[in-house]
Amino acid sequence: MPSIQAIIIIAVVILIIVIIASMLLINRKQLREIEVIAAAVDEIEKMHLEEDIKRLNKMDLAGESLTTLNTWRKSYNDASTKKIPHVRKLFEEAANDNSTYRLFKARKKIKEAQEIIKPTLEDARNTKAVFTELLESNKENQIQYDALIKVYRELRKDVLASSFEYGAAIDQIEDQLASMKSDFEEAKNLSSQGDHVEAKRVLSKIRMALGGLQKQLPKIKDGYHQLEVVFQDQLRELSDAYKKMISEKYYITDVDVLERIKEIHDEIDDARKLLSETKVDELAKTNKKISGEISSLYNVLAKEYKARPFVEKNQNKMLTLIAHQQAASKKLVEKLQHIDESYELTHGELEKSKELEKEVNNMNRQYTVDTQNIADGKGVYSAIQDSWPQMLDRLRKIDQEQAKMSTDVDGLYDSENVANDSIKRFKQEVSLVYRRLERRNLPGNPDSFVQMYTLVVNEIGHVSDELSRVRINMEKISNELIQISDDVERLKREADDIINSSNLVELTMQYANKYADKDPVKQAQKTAMQLYDEYHYKEALDTIATALEKVEPGSYQRLENSYYSEQRE
Repeated sequence: MPSIQAIIIIAVVILIIVIIASMLLINRKQLREIEVIAAAVDEIEKMHLEEDIKRLNKMDLAGESLTTLNTWRKSYNDASTKKIPHVRKLFEEAANDNSTYRLFKARKKIKEAQEIIKPTLEDARNTKAVFTELLESNKENQIQYDALIKVYRELRKDVLASSFEYGAAIDQIEDQLASMKSDFEEAKNLSSQGDHVEAKRVLSKIRMALGGLQKQLPKIKDGYHQLEVVFQDQLRELSDAYKKMISEKYYITDVDVLERIKEIHDEIDDARKLLSETKVDELAKTNKKISGEISSLYNVLAKEYKARPFVEKNQNKMLTLIAHQQAASKKLVEKLQHIDESYELTHGELEKSKELEKEVNNMNRQYTVDTQNIADGKGVYSAIQDSWPQMLDRLRKIDQEQAKMSTDVDGLYDSENVANDSIKRFKQEVSLVYRRLERRNLPGNPDSFVQMYTLVVNEIGHVSDELSRVRINMEKISNELIQISDDVERLKREADDIINSSNLVELTMQYANKYADKDPVKQAQKTAMQLYDEYHYKEALDTIATALEKVEPGSYQRLENSYYSEQRE
């Protein structure tokens, strides 16, 4: 039991300590809050707003300034006579309660005082700012007035001294200056009547108007200078230059220059209206457009000036080249017509040459038109400068094409001679093959050889007939000669096979006699001789060779190798 009592006593002591500590902390916290409230009251009192009101009353304010003063004075009077005394009472009582540890009472009064003093302090600060502005507004307005009137007078002096540089815009400029003068008088009157707030507003209006006019004037000057000096000089120069060009037989079709100049003058008249209305941005855009149109006219004239030297320099050269190509074209057509009597031109050379000749003649006609137009003063030099280089390039390509065509047909004569020589050579080779077989005294020739021989002879005869015609197709003949060459070689190989096979049959038959007592060999010899007599030399060789290999392996291969070795020697 004593231990439980001890624990309870300790717990109570701790609780008392905690409560006392909490009360001390709350006391100190609330004390700091009371000090903050007191400081806020002191801040308001140190603003000395009542002294500002006395000074402002002496200024005899009027209008918007007086209304502003009355509004904020009422706010201050309400704070100084009601709110601040009540707050002071609250924080004094709260301080007393807090010191005697009536903490909850103190808390309630502190909270009430805080809720009053916070907006009251904010209003007091705003009131001080307004009163300060009102007290200083007269002085500031005077400084601003003096600065603006100085700028105004200098600006007006410059405008009057150079009024001719603004053209039709001078009336609008003078109206703006007159309006500013009225605003200056209004600001002065408002200040003398004590309405400094309204005077400040008027001065702000003047400042913006002056700034706008200062930015506009250089642009107006520049716009007027472009309209009345730059553009006029350029259009006169263009008109004079164009008339001179016409007298010097230039001809321009891209645009009617004089009509375009007239249209630009109309655009300048429209721009003058914008100038008179001081629509500076629209005027700048319009002037930029007009400047571009004038530049385009300069480019049109300059293009013709630059093109003329080229045309004059190349006129004779063009005549020479076209005349040369006309002669070459005519000569090629005549040549191909003559060749066409003897040879078939299988690639349309004659028709193509006539087309090229026609194209060259058309160029000559166009050249004649161009030079006649130049002589008549209707030649567009820039257009001619564009077309002649293309014409020259085309003439070069035509010349190359015609030269190749001429070279190709020149080869027809050589091809014909080569073809005749080839036919003679093929006839000799076929005759040699036939005589070679005759000298061998064979029983006869195989059907395949006879057919191949007949085919080759017929092919040679056919091409020979074609070469003897009045009009030859050399391309067809060349292709047929290639085929004949292949067939002659094939005929030679078949003749070689016949001779070699027949010779090997005889050698093998002789060698096989040593095995004549063997029935297979004897039977093979009989069969081989039968095939041999029927002109089947390869089959005869295969028959006897097979039988010999069976009785003496490798023997036929030795015979064959020995035979071909002797043939190569």
